[in-house]
Amino acid sequence: MISFNYETDFELDNETIISEWISNTILNENCKEGEINYIFCDDEYLHKLNVEFLEHDTLTDIISFDYSVGKELHGDIYISIERVADNAKDFDVDISEELKRVMIHGVLHYCGFKDKTDDDAKLMREKENHYLDALN
Repeated sequence: MISFNYETDFELDNETIISEWISNTILNENCKEGEINYIFCDDEYLHKLNVEFLEHDTLTDIISFDYSVGKELHGDIYISIERVADNAKDFDVDISEELKRVMIHGVLHYCGFKDKTDDDAKLMREKENHYLDALN
């Protein structure tokens, strides 16, 4: 089950469509949907988590906590709407496109994709683009 939670003044316009898109992505990657929570927040909220749990004193757009068991995906994905908006400006894309990219990025990590090496990052970007195209 995909759920959306809001810790800031923001709400998705199309929760049902986005939820189905994420579910289809999970199935297409041969994984099983468990309980996945998206928590939309601001920079301050996410910064506190970053410091407390990851010992990183930096701002970030997304932090995910993966509780998956094998191919059954479970986790909490925290997204800073402020960071996403700033990144959208930096990348010269619409905020809704950047938000969807970040959302699917978190799920792709749960599906087993990494992004630490150049090759892994390239594959991750290809997967993101593939699923973004499927939504549009």
